[in-house]
Amino acid sequence: MRLVDYLDKGASLDPAAPCLTTDGDIRTYGEVRQLSVRVAAALAARGIVPGERVAVLSGNDPTAFTCVFGISRAGAVWCPINPRNEAYENRELLDLFGCKALIFERSFAPLVAKIRGGLPSLTTLVCLDADVPGALTWAEFLSPADPIDRAAVDDLAMIVGTGGTTGRPKGVELTGANLEAMTAITLMSYPWPDRPVYLALAPLTHAAGVLCFPVLAKGGEIVIMRKPDVGAFIELIEQHRVTHTFLPPTLIYMALAHSALETADLSSLQCFWYGAAPMSATRLTEALLRIGPVMAQLFGQTEAPMMISAMAPADHFLPGGGIAVSRLSSAGRPSPLVTVAIMGPGGDLLPRGATGEIVCRGSLVMRGYHRDPAATAAASAHGWHHTGDIGYLDDDNYLFIVDRAKDMVITGGFNVYSTEVEQALMQHPAVQDCAVIGLPDDKWGERVTAILQLRSGATADKQEVAAFVKERIGSVKTPKQIEIWDDLPRSKVGKILKADLRARLSAGPH
Repeated sequence: MRLVDYLDKGASLDPAAPCLTTDGDIRTYGEVRQLSVRVAAALAARGIVPGERVAVLSGNDPTAFTCVFGISRAGAVWCPINPRNEAYENRELLDLFGCKALIFERSFAPLVAKIRGGLPSLTTLVCLDADVPGALTWAEFLSPADPIDRAAVDDLAMIVGTGGTTGRPKGVELTGANLEAMTAITLMSYPWPDRPVYLALAPLTHAAGVLCFPVLAKGGEIVIMRKPDVGAFIELIEQHRVTHTFLPPTLIYMALAHSALETADLSSLQCFWYGAAPMSATRLTEALLRIGPVMAQLFGQTEAPMMISAMAPADHFLPGGGIAVSRLSSAGRPSPLVTVAIMGPGGDLLPRGATGEIVCRGSLVMRGYHRDPAATAAASAHGWHHTGDIGYLDDDNYLFIVDRAKDMVITGGFNVYSTEVEQALMQHPAVQDCAVIGLPDDKWGERVTAILQLRSGATADKQEVAAFVKERIGSVKTPKQIEIWDDLPRSKVGKILKADLRARLSAGPH
């Protein structure tokens, strides 16, 4: 399926049904479909042919998201550009992808002005909501043109930037088959009503965006939040009778701490996805008790989007109804259309229970890295996709991720997985969030170092926190150094930036 086929499927069920809702403005399936037809025609009129790349630089906006389907209908390739990237990184991505057109919001006009001069292939600029010098207005862009609906030259649907923290970023090529596998897994792995209502707070350029495709296929409504606001998020669940939503763990922790949660009616929820980073088992237990038995995990990465493994709401509970505590630190079971294995350093597959790199196979896995055959070959060595995550499969086929390979701390000759230490720290009543890294140490090689963000109004004694962790996981894994910061550096999607933590701590006292 093309990306636009998900929209057209929903429109075929009921063109008058709500499709995209933002700030009280409801756009029906028929209206969104018609605008996608106009966008496709406008791109063709500007010389965009099937297979060429079109970038969208926008926050969460219904018109910008509609452009995704116009790009697909034109046979072109969608290149989502993260609005929180630095200018140099977006220029690198647009150059790497060879984008011919860029559609952007006026708030990003200064960023576009910084990068457009070095991109000779970028021939068409369109501003969605203002008159910007050198760019077409939205009205000019949508000037009358003959409707089109063209097939792409191949199955490439989107190119997504990743891995820009060191060196030049890579572009992940995702095909229609990749996204169809993701959508099929999502629909078969979680509960769904006939007409779901999906609340999108997280960026539509990332997980929140691709999770829209199964919702569209069922003719559901997508409620788009332009700006992150946890209080408004809780209110919108009640107001729109939301059935499905997604948040990274950091925002779930904020929701659990918000006063609005105490009185909100969340009874409409059927599936509250969490993912993109490990979630504290302690906080997950709290969410199951306070939000409801609706929490649902997904594990994937840009190269194998969203659904390498899945844990439906029911999997969080034992047959008798109690919380399955031992599973809460897992990433669920391998998805139905994905084969998952654990690989040793030499490419050998390890037995159940052994720890090694998580690898996978299936139509979920990317076609490759754009214009980077060496990186593609490295990621697919021995015939498996290499995730870079370390983990194991237990006797019940639950997948446990113990760390990113690069985040493992080797201290005194012992391997310490940062995730395990973080899980212990998150059990402390004063800790809101945390990160564990290794820093160079003359005695230990690396010392386990924890950086804590405390709950609002809470205090903590570092020695008491260390004793708390030691009691749970032993002295070797207990942090030798504990720092308490007001906030932790995070990526554009809310992940804690451990490289930034290492750099800041290596530079001296915080």
